[in-house]
Parts: sequence; structure tokens; C-alpha cells
Amino acid sequence: MLVRYTKDDQGRAKQQAVIYTPEEHSITTERIDPDAVKIARRLHAAGHHAYIVGGAVRDLLIGNAPKDFDIATDAQPNRIRRLFRNSRVIGRRFRLVHIFFGPKIIEVSTFRSETSAGFQNEYGDIEEDVFRRDFTLNALYYNPADGRIIDYVGGVKDIRARKIRPLIPVERIFSEDPVRMIRAIKYQAATGFTLVGKLRRQIRRNADLLSQTPPSRMTEEVFKILLSGYSQGIFRECIAYKLLRHMVPAPAVLAGSDSRYRDRLLSRLGELDEEVRYGEDRRSRAIAYLCGDYLFEHTSTGRQERIPFPEAFAELKRLIRPLVPANKDVEMALVYLIRRRKHYRKLGSFEPTPPSQRQREEDQPWTGSPDEDERKPSRRRRPRRRRSPGTERPRADT
Repeated sequence: MLVRYTKDDQGRAKQQAVIYTPEEHSITTERIDPDAVKIARRLHAAGHHAYIVGGAVRDLLIGNAPKDFDIATDAQPNRIRRLFRNSRVIGRRFRLVHIFFGPKIIEVSTFRSETSAGFQNEYGDIEEDVFRRDFTLNALYYNPADGRIIDYVGGVKDIRARKIRPLIPVERIFSEDPVRMIRAIKYQAATGFTLVGKLRRQIRRNADLLSQTPPSRMTEEVFKILLSGYSQGIFRECIAYKLLRHMVPAPAVLAGSDSRYRDRLLSRLGELDEEVRYGEDRRSRAIAYLCGDYLFEHTSTGRQERIPFPEAFAELKRLIRPLVPANKDVEMALVYLIRRRKHYRKLGSFEPTPPSQRQREEDQPWTGSPDEDERKPSRRRRPRRRRSPGTERPRADT
């Protein structure tokens, strides 16, 4: 283990960061996205510093497979854009660069200044950027060039102790950004780590701050949870901390008053997690599993023998407020639920369809009818026989 030192105001040596060599951690090159390594190498070759940061380093240390590889660098967005033609600058309050490799996107951010307010475009160095992050386990910097981890805040020790500790003072961590409460619980469920006591107390005290979150931001966070593979555990904790009522109020209120519905909702989310791990990560499927039991059991529209599609669509939109997913995702969720209405039992639950059978069903074209039982198979016309050149159809004599 190496130690990086700096000098304090009086000129004395002061420990700044701990550096873990490849022999001291469990990260191997084979587990890192080669495109992320390629980006870091090009930035290094252009004279910049570049590190893999955030959840990717955390997951690699824990032994999980990272979903995304984010990169932090001292190069500013316009410079990154010139180095990578397959990139795009996004954001107004704080500019980021998305680099495209087919359908995959790798996000590259510039080091932020510690004194910048919110997400303003004030850039700094790595020593400042580390203190702009939320929790210590997300504030680690991995250098693909030499395989070393730079740890300014004791994040590696917290990961080894299986603790989630805030990096920002607890008095302002959630007042600055209430969504951090959801993220703390998400990290707890995904890692199995323990939230430190002061963090748990602050979540309970500040739960109502989530009501100030814009619908678009809440939509993004909730769907990240639903498609994370850990939605069952995260929703269970959000119910316990009274956060779910600010995320999806209608299901949350019913889950608080009806224990049977709460158990079925968590069971559905467990099935969704299995599908996500199997490879399904559609938003429409997540909406269906989140609201299916509510729609068929507790709405007059869902209990009708013949479900009117426009009314059911409006009902589904109401159930997921304040979330604002794309209309096509809501439509596909409703189609999925109506097609599987025959799987519902008296209590309103449905049996999950095996993946192979489900794929065959979904490959069938949708004809626009809201009720699958009333769809009739289309009659295929026999192809016309082609005649060889020079032959003519015999004509009857007249």
C-alpha cells in the first residue's frame, strides 16, 4: 500500500490519499470493459488524467459485474469531444460527454470543483472532485494504466467493513439532493452492506423532502431501481422508510393498508428481478409487474370482462404518477397485462410465463385489439405460381 502526501497550511506533510496496488485488490483487467480502457488510454495519450470511478469500482471490489463504466478526467467537455468523434456533449447545468459504442454509452465527466453549487459548470481537480460524491464506497478512482486504486476518503476500508458511510455531512446530504436517500437504500440492497446509524436516522427525518423531486428525475431513479435486479429488496426498504409514497403513491398507499397486496407486490418484483438477470430489461415489463395486481384487483376498469383499452391506459398512467414514462412503454405494459389476463387467479395474481414461451408469444404481431382472446388468426393467401417464360394460360374456346 502506498501513501500520497501533501502539505498543510504550515508546510507540514499531511496524508492525502491511500493508493492500492493491483496485488492489494481483486480487480483484474479481464473484468473491465475494453471500451472504457480504450477511452482512458486515449485521454492519457493526449496528456490528461483519466480514471474509472463510482459504482464500477465498487462493484469490481465486491465481486459484482458492473452495469456501467463511468470515467472522470481533467479534460474539459469540448476537449473530450474533439478526441472522440463518436461522442456527444449533454447537459446544461453540468456538461457531460457520452461516448457511443453501438448501443452502449460510456459517460465521461470532468472533475468538479468542491466549491461549485449544485451542478454548475465549475471544474476542479481530482482532490476536489472526490468530495462532490455522495458516499465513500462511490468515491474511488481506478487507473487502468497501472491498475492502482486511489482512495482519498477510506472507501476501500468501508467496503471491506461492509458499511455505507456518507461523504457529505449528514446535516446537508439529503437537503442538497433528496434522491440520495433512494440511492443509499439502493446501495444497501445491491451490496448487502449496512447503513451507518446517523444515515438511517436522517433518512427517516427527511423522507418528505422527496416530494420536491421533479417527475422526470423521479422517473429516472425509479426505473433504475426496477431494472437493477434488486427491486424487491429496495422497495421493501423504501416501504419501511416511508419513501415509496413519494415515488409511486398509489401502490404505496395500498401496500401500507393491505398486507396481502404488499406481499404480492414484492413477489412480483422478485419475478421482475429474475427476468432482469435473465436479460429482460424493458421499461414496459417493469410497469406491468409494478401495477398489474393493482389494475386487475382494485380498479373497476381492470375488473371488467372486456377491458376498454383507452380507459385502462388512462388508469395505468394514473397508477404510476408522478412517474412520466413514454406512452409507448405504458401501452406495451398494458398489452402485456391483457394478454396474460388468463393467468390471473381469483386473488388477481398471475403465473409467470417461462422465458421461452413468453418470447414465442411476444413474437406474434399485435393487431390492435385490446383483448387477445378475441383476436382471430389472419388467413394467409397462397402464393401465385410463376409460369416459365414462353408459356401461356390455355384459353377456353368461345
